[in-house]
Amino acid sequence: MIIPISLLASKTLLLSARKYRPQTFKDVVGQKAITNTLLNAIESNHLASALLFTGPRGVGKTTCARILARKINQPGYDDPNEDFAFNVFELDAASNNSVDDIRNLIDQVRIPPQTGQYKVYIIDEVHMLSSAAFNAFLKTLEEPPKHAIFILATTEKHKIIPTILSRCQIFDFKRITVKDAKEHLADVATSQGVVFEDDALHIIAQKADGAMRDALSIFDRVVSFCGNNLTRQAVTENLNVLDYETYVTVTDLILENKIPDLLMAFNDILSKGFDSHHFVSGLASHFRDLLVITVNETIELKRNFTDQDRYNRLLQLNPNIELLRTTFGLDLDA
Repeated sequence: MIIPISLLASKTLLLSARKYRPQTFKDVVGQKAITNTLLNAIESNHLASALLFTGPRGVGKTTCARILARKINQPGYDDPNEDFAFNVFELDAASNNSVDDIRNLIDQVRIPPQTGQYKVYIIDEVHMLSSAAFNAFLKTLEEPPKHAIFILATTEKHKIIPTILSRCQIFDFKRITVKDAKEHLADVATSQGVVFEDDALHIIAQKADGAMRDALSIFDRVVSFCGNNLTRQAVTENLNVLDYETYVTVTDLILENKIPDLLMAFNDILSKGFDSHHFVSGLASHFRDLLVITVNETIELKRNFTDQDRYNRLLQLNPNIELLRTTFGLDLDA
């Protein structure tokens, strides 16, 4: 069943991911290239009738589809409060993937909108459509009525048949960078009156792994745990993550050749439920950060946000030689 977007509103308390959902292209985080392209296409009247938004989860595909649906209906319309909600229809292909569902959609497409210029059909998780549904959709997707725009969204573009891809203008959404996610979280925290440490937001942004929606969900979770004061220690405890303090301690033990203490520290990490591969990967990333900050030109490549003084303390032993030799057994003097 196709549900008008206006019926999806809820009176329950909104989570941050919904409360701070972008309402304009300007508000979308980390997808400037795509939002600028869509705006230019609208202004020059070169918008395709079928668009495919593809990319990881939680990066703004459905949000951009909804913003686009409102934007294309606004020119020449007098009421600034009109959101054209009844012109926007969402179909969840994960649960409506049969050929009959697509035929019902095709029947509705023929009816022109009562207000505005376009009816917009957003088909989420489009890769879940059955082969028969895809085939039934082909002709309408290629030659839709002038008043219809189709926006397909998927996290798995490779599962969509080539005949569908060839009929769509494809937009590849990228993962949200840690920097962009942290800056947005800082704005959200400030608007909610939450006091925070930069390290705390950085850990949340890293944990989200490129998904802004996940970052906001994690933010809500840690605020519920910590209250209105987000500290690095409280966030690491709540999320059960290995922060850079652990790697700083381990690095100290390595450089001081305290092998028994190092083994005890590693055992303590394992006893807390952390995977050994995850620890080794994090330690390698920490060593990488130690190395790239030794040269001014590569400092910006540092992945972890840490106090520069902490790194400088570790780098007093000429890291390019001592750290590499100690860690990897390299004979750099040879």
